[in-house]
Amino acid sequence: MSAPCLDAVIVGAGVVGAACAYHATRAGLSVAVVDRGPVAGGTTGAGEGNLLVSDKEPGPELQLALLSTRLWRELAAALPPEDAVEYEPKGGLVLAPDETALTALRAFAAGQRAAGVEAQEVGERELPSLEPQLTKGLAGGFLYPQDAQVQPARAAAALLRAARRHGALVRLGEEVTAVLTGPHGAVRGVRTPRGELHAPAVVNATGTWGGHLAALAGTRLPVLPRRGFVLVTEPLPPGLIRHKVYAADYIADVASDSAALQSSAVVEGTPAGPVLIGATRERVGFDRTLSTEALRRLAGQATALFPRLADVHAIRTYCGFRPYLPDHLPAIGPDPRVPGLHHACGHEGAGIGLAPATGLLVTAALTGSEPPVAAWPFRPERFDGRGRADDFSDRSDFSDFSDFSDRRSDFSDRSDHLNRSDRFDRPDGPPPSPGART
Repeated sequence: MSAPCLDAVIVGAGVVGAACAYHATRAGLSVAVVDRGPVAGGTTGAGEGNLLVSDKEPGPELQLALLSTRLWRELAAALPPEDAVEYEPKGGLVLAPDETALTALRAFAAGQRAAGVEAQEVGERELPSLEPQLTKGLAGGFLYPQDAQVQPARAAAALLRAARRHGALVRLGEEVTAVLTGPHGAVRGVRTPRGELHAPAVVNATGTWGGHLAALAGTRLPVLPRRGFVLVTEPLPPGLIRHKVYAADYIADVASDSAALQSSAVVEGTPAGPVLIGATRERVGFDRTLSTEALRRLAGQATALFPRLADVHAIRTYCGFRPYLPDHLPAIGPDPRVPGLHHACGHEGAGIGLAPATGLLVTAALTGSEPPVAAWPFRPERFDGRGRADDFSDRSDFSDFSDFSDRRSDFSDRSDHLNRSDRFDRPDGPPPSPGART
């Protein structure tokens, strides 16, 4: 069965695909969103909902994040109450264990400020006023008021409902088995078990499966899955942890190319009470096996920051897979190797935060309008035969942020409850329910 011709087929019903559909329909395009699973059934559903500028160095990704930060604020205000995305402008607090790390943070923040980021230095004596439960002896940190949070599954669903109100067709539980092309190689739609959807444009918003869909279209995109675990605690009193709090070495982990297990605690409260503890990174394919070592590290690092958590029970854990590209920049926009194919994937751990701006960039390409930020850094064809990017491979040196990892073991005896692996659910269960924000 064939459907009427559309302007675009968007493959992927995560938050990035939903944002593409939202902006495309508001621009007057007729689109269909197709996903083999449910809304937010992949990386989006396993995310924490980070909307961060604090972890991004000056450059194209930061510009995309600043635009998205504004767009998320506008979306939170514009969407109807039944589509609330649980937007929380809580701010981020990045911590330095000693003067060396603090000096590195100052230089990092200075560059960010020049690019438009709000970053406020916080001295050692001021930290307790921001986070009373924080450990003593830290050198200081930086407060990032623009950092915020949404509930990712609710956000994706809300954007898709808004797109539907503007005429989008949404087909879930339907896998794309082929990308249709014409005699000269141009895209003309997709095929699913239910039939064909015809359109002159196909948007690849399949997250960690972006390379697979690119291959269906006859091209290559080196997207790899990067596994991460999150710990969820029992409900705690409101306001126990007020910001998104992490140590400066998290910035180095985000920028790292290593396939080995890396961990740096990112700790935050939720409206329902549980505290979320991330974040680990490792490239192990799509292996969902529970890693007690990853959980042990998260527990020890979290209690290093917040000793109060040593007496708290972790009630569950879950894992997800970030869509990793070698230069840590997403692939966004038209692929000249396959006319009509557009990519919107490879955001790694920043997809939720960057989704609205990504949707605007894709829509600009589909309509031939001026993009809101420079699009060329994200061009999908930038990778050579080795999978490396031909630009942006000279990343900043974040080694000055790594000293805290040597100090985290000093606190390992504080994490008796959080380290108990028999308190963890298996990670292959469903992601946190939207209502619980866990």
